[in-house]
Amino acid sequence: FRLCQMLSQHTERWTWIVLREKAVYHTLNMFKADVSGMLRGEGWVISESFDDVRMSVNRAHSDMDHNMPSHVDQVPKPWPTPPTHFTTNKFTYGYQEFVNTYGIPRYREANPALFTAATFPFLFGVMYGDIGHGLFLFCAGLYLLWNEEKNDKAKLDEMTGGLHAGRYMITMMGFFAVYAGLVYNDCFSLGLNLFGSRWAFENEEPEDGDVADMTGTYGDGSSVYPFGLDPIWHVAANELLFFNSFKMKLSVIFGIVQMFSGTCLKGLNAIYFGKRLDFLFEFLPMVAFAASLFVYMVVLIFMKWSINWNSRMLSATCLDPASDGWGSVDYQETVNGQTGVWVECDGNGDGTCTPWGYSCQGNDDLADKCPLDFGGSGDGCQPPNLITSLINIALAPGVVDEPMYNGQAGMQNLLLAIAGISVPTLLCAKPYFLSKEASTHHHSHDEEEDDEDHGLGEILIHQAIETIEFVLGMVSNTASYLRLWALSLAHSELATVFWEKAILSTLNVNWFATFIGYGIFAGTTFGVLLCMDVLECFLH
Repeated sequence: FRLCQMLSQHTERWTWIVLREKAVYHTLNMFKADVSGMLRGEGWVISESFDDVRMSVNRAHSDMDHNMPSHVDQVPKPWPTPPTHFTTNKFTYGYQEFVNTYGIPRYREANPALFTAATFPFLFGVMYGDIGHGLFLFCAGLYLLWNEEKNDKAKLDEMTGGLHAGRYMITMMGFFAVYAGLVYNDCFSLGLNLFGSRWAFENEEPEDGDVADMTGTYGDGSSVYPFGLDPIWHVAANELLFFNSFKMKLSVIFGIVQMFSGTCLKGLNAIYFGKRLDFLFEFLPMVAFAASLFVYMVVLIFMKWSINWNSRMLSATCLDPASDGWGSVDYQETVNGQTGVWVECDGNGDGTCTPWGYSCQGNDDLADKCPLDFGGSGDGCQPPNLITSLINIALAPGVVDEPMYNGQAGMQNLLLAIAGISVPTLLCAKPYFLSKEASTHHHSHDEEEDDEDHGLGEILIHQAIETIEFVLGMVSNTASYLRLWALSLAHSELATVFWEKAILSTLNVNWFATFIGYGIFAGTTFGVLLCMDVLECFLH
């Protein structure tokens, strides 16, 4: 019994000694015997640490009191492809680990973690955008940063250790959530009138159905809310419709910009490594396909936002020249070289005229009354449904029911042709030139056996996978980015429900009901919006 007690006191130390000796012998077994009884081992060392490695080996060898010297030097080239190593700091560590879970770039390729450090918390903010909730998350990140040194020395459990490792990420997520909340003008589902609304009701206490009028002139700087959305939208009857349209278009823009940026990184890698075929027959067709369909979608969104639709629709509206609306400053179209000039018609119709002088007959089509002549049923005077317009690019080429600019149908046919040509180019061009190079190499080196990797069939299969992955990825990822809109909508609607059901419904009862309602509001906000929704947006 005493012997067992004595042995148990040394068991752990002996175990570590044995494991260390086994590790040493395992490492030595990877060495190869060289001249004069020396052992030779090859491995990768970070170039900046080469001198430190040499000093460490020399110091370790001198402690052994052996006569044989040690030698650390570079192996003559050519080398195999080195492994990838990224030097990180406390801020970039979390993002680098995040990217590494999906894949590690090849040696000397552009590191996407650099861009992820900015885009990941920003896209989280787009989904989670709320000033109040984001401020809680930002303060939680600041608290973790404040206790950074203490947590570095402490022994943390798995969950706390994960929060500590992502402390900078959490802080950035909270910051961008506050920023997006300012853009949405959303604080616990309430709009903040920080700069004074640019809309006003006639009555000081408006009721349902009352219409708000713009305080400034449409298109003038005074009519624009200085930063973010006007708080009037939070009490508008079409609030949900407006925010849905805004956030959905915003999600598509951010998604396409990020995907197109990733494609540009592929081109930069091809230029850096001198891969001419990759640049000409992979990068350029990818850019052509993405730009002709998806970047064009972003252009249409901004174009629709920038057009003065009040003026365009007014130009195709029949008005009585004697009415109060005649001569409105909202009409700003350029017709016959004159901008915003009202022209009375000859009165041969029903007595009404369009602002540019067309005599209305009473049964005129919109295309007849519109002065733009862009084609389609609207002729350019009616705002289009962008989803329908984009679908018709492929399903109904040459047909644009509601064009926004002159020659839109022809331009979309050209873009569709470019997209159609880029796909077979991406699929076939690179395999063809690779097989041609391999054939030339084979004929000039008859004594060498051709490598199987240069077989046309295998190259075609690899390139087909690359093509299908890119084309389907652009389509599916564009739809996938709509989760930015969906999660932002879910967050704001949940916050609205909690506020209305827990606070507003109890304010008019009594103080005790309000006290209970506030407790329910605080509990549901913390559990659902500050815990579950943060995790949900993080995972998405």
